[in-house]
Amino acid sequence: MAIYAIAGLALLGYTIASALGQAPWLSLPLQFGSNPPVDLGWIVQIAVTALVLGLVVYLPTNQRILRLETTHRRFSINMQDVARAYDAVHKADREGVFKLKSEFDAVRERMIFLRNHPDLSVLETDLLEVAAQMGAISHELAEVYSDEKVDRARSFLTQRQQEVKMIEDRLEEAKVIANDIHKWAMRVEIEEDVARSEIQRLSELLSDVMPELDLPPGADMRQASRMANGRMIELAGRQAAE
Repeated sequence: MAIYAIAGLALLGYTIASALGQAPWLSLPLQFGSNPPVDLGWIVQIAVTALVLGLVVYLPTNQRILRLETTHRRFSINMQDVARAYDAVHKADREGVFKLKSEFDAVRERMIFLRNHPDLSVLETDLLEVAAQMGAISHELAEVYSDEKVDRARSFLTQRQQEVKMIEDRLEEAKVIANDIHKWAMRVEIEEDVARSEIQRLSELLSDVMPELDLPPGADMRQASRMANGRMIELAGRQAAE
């Protein structure tokens, strides 16, 4: 950047001097065909000066952008490492590995765990310290959602689901039994209707015989049977007397 700045300032000063007549312009004669040569050196000199000054203005901005991109890339890598270390320490905390309650002891215990971890031992100490502090802060969350409590909740839900499945099976069985009873009751009602129809038909067939037995048209069948038996006994007695 210093070289570009010095070159740009030198070219700018020389071009200003050439414009003021204090220094000669760059000589660059060009000839097109049979035309007389034309000196375009002053144009090339001004263009080179503008190009160098433009690079002097553009390169610092581009360098800052590159520096920001590099910093962001490093930050992303570092955050991924911190997230990986925190995931490991939080998982161990949910399993009940850490027992110390004091804040300083809890962070130190987690730091020792992360340093001894086979996949995280190569990370920087600062990253491990940040992950350990995050793990100590989320200790209460790890206790609430510990593996033991999560397993107990899953077991409870599994048991409830089995009970619901058992109730559903019993309901299906009860539906089948209820449908069978309903069909049975319908068949019994149909058979009763058929029997009533037969009795009605027999009553209609005997309606012509009722007057001969001195029975009213609407007499009951039991009453007709008793009166018929009495008449038979009476007739038998008369024949015996004769």
